[in-house]
Amino acid sequence: MSTHVDVLGMAREQLAVAAQYLELDEGLHQVLSRPMKQLIVNFPVVLDNGEVMVFEGYRVQHNSSRGPTKGGIRYHPDVDVNETTALAMWMTWKCAVANIPYGGAKGSVKVDTKQFSRREIEKLTRRYVTEINMILGERSDIPAPDIGTNAQVMAWIMDTFSMQKGYTVPGVVTGKPVDLGGSLGRVEATGRGVIVAAEEAAKSLGINFEGARVVVQGFGNVGSVAAKIAAENGAKVVGISDALGGIYNPNGLPVEELINRYSGREGGIREYKDAEAVSNDQLLELDCDILIPAAIAAQITKDNAKKIKAKLIVEGANGPCTPDADHILSDKGILVVPDILANSGGVIVSYFEWVQDLQNFFWEEDQVNDRLTKIMRHSYAHVDYTMKQHKTDMRTAALIIGVKRVADATIRRGIFP
Repeated sequence: MSTHVDVLGMAREQLAVAAQYLELDEGLHQVLSRPMKQLIVNFPVVLDNGEVMVFEGYRVQHNSSRGPTKGGIRYHPDVDVNETTALAMWMTWKCAVANIPYGGAKGSVKVDTKQFSRREIEKLTRRYVTEINMILGERSDIPAPDIGTNAQVMAWIMDTFSMQKGYTVPGVVTGKPVDLGGSLGRVEATGRGVIVAAEEAAKSLGINFEGARVVVQGFGNVGSVAAKIAAENGAKVVGISDALGGIYNPNGLPVEELINRYSGREGGIREYKDAEAVSNDQLLELDCDILIPAAIAAQITKDNAKKIKAKLIVEGANGPCTPDADHILSDKGILVVPDILANSGGVIVSYFEWVQDLQNFFWEEDQVNDRLTKIMRHSYAHVDYTMKQHKTDMRTAALIIGVKRVADATIRRGIFP
């Protein structure tokens, strides 16, 4: 995360734009611009060598007027409480746009996971959960994986929470391993949803998805799955990058091979030789039809937005385009499918997982994928309609829908006491 970008400022600026369209009451605007709870914890972990190290962690609940709060847990050296709050706010709008009964939350721990052993990460996770467990619960706040965490970390969280309750509580987290109450299709859900959104957007722009040239920034869970499904659906993936840099081949890249043989290796995908090496900055400016930024926030800014050649940007990451960049891209006629719509596949299938856990009744993978696709298409159509109705860009249209649903729920419930 670039330290100079104020992500919370970005999130509040986006809310202010939607509030204007909705003529939101000032008091209600105040409520929605602030998180309901911010928990900051500092906790010690005994490392493998016997030394004690103190870590700082956060859990922020933004709004629960539409249901329990939901949101990932991120392990990253640069996180702070403001970024975590911005991500929680985006989760609120994202759940509302997809019309699933959740509010937004986010958690994070300031840690570079590469510096620690598996056992140390397990101890850190269990201690962090113990520190925040008073606000977690399958009916109150349900975490999920994010940058730096995965199904194994979710299993540790579920186990820790269950140990303290005295019985197994599978519904307290989503994104778990399937044999511990996880859902089929959850790992691919975000990337799959990104491609559903990309296909819908391509249709509206008259781009034939088959043969469309796609560039993906970020080759983690979201980016690699999006690239793989794009290729399976006939698109030509011409550029990909990971944390170490990118590769470009105008004739297309073998996504499966990159995932199986190069991803996660020391030198990353740049070890693949049949392509030209490009930097992450150059990758964003490649000539392509569809650009999928699926790495971290604030990658497309006022400095590089003018150089973007894609016709369509589909946000796989949270907040990859800054508000300044949005204006420039809009002026250039580039359609941006915003994160709160494009990457909502993850939280939609997390919702399916939670429902399965509460009922102890599990679905087939094709049921999960079909229901995901249906909700994504429906949400896309609603945002597209709102965009034309208000003659605005897609991000503002999605925010108008999301903010209105949360505001309506808040008004209908009333302010306690």
